[in-house]
Amino acid sequence: MPVPRFVLGDVLRWAALLSVVVALPPWGWVGGALFFLVLGGCVIPRALEAPAALDLSYCALLLFGAWAAQLDLYLRVGWLDVVVHAAATGLIAAMAYLALVRLGALSLARDPATPRWRLGRGVVTLALGTSLAVVWEMCEWFGHTQIDDRIQVGYADTMGDLVAGGVGSAVAAVLLARGLLLAGARR
Repeated sequence: MPVPRFVLGDVLRWAALLSVVVALPPWGWVGGALFFLVLGGCVIPRALEAPAALDLSYCALLLFGAWAAQLDLYLRVGWLDVVVHAAATGLIAAMAYLALVRLGALSLARDPATPRWRLGRGVVTLALGTSLAVVWEMCEWFGHTQIDDRIQVGYADTMGDLVAGGVGSAVAAVLLARGLLLAGARR
């Protein structure tokens, strides 16, 4: 059985694993669970053989977002939450699109039989991102009401996060439709 080759994103996957261990003493099982989710998320680009730029930016943003939450940076820097939601949702939408490509449901190749294939690629990415932004907000609400009330939620926060997620998804849709976000991905 061949040994998987090292890719730069593996450094961030190791950092995510280390974060699980580091988060447990000060933040208990909630902090450990958050970083365990981040670790799981960071494994996805490796499994999908994502291009290096997408792999690195996706994993780095997941790690940054989780550490920002644990260190209460979102409370100190008011605009940071919206920026992280926008960027993360766009990257997650691109990763979801790539997952559908790997499952054979979508293609990265240009389809000559479909004259507006770029539009379709963009619409699917936008729909994936906005749908996942809604799921993200439902998870935040569930976490706040059932697990830890320190998770910040509220009408203004949720609406701002959803708008940011939509904007991030739209940017990802344009980049993916133009062939930039998944450049270098195998077909």
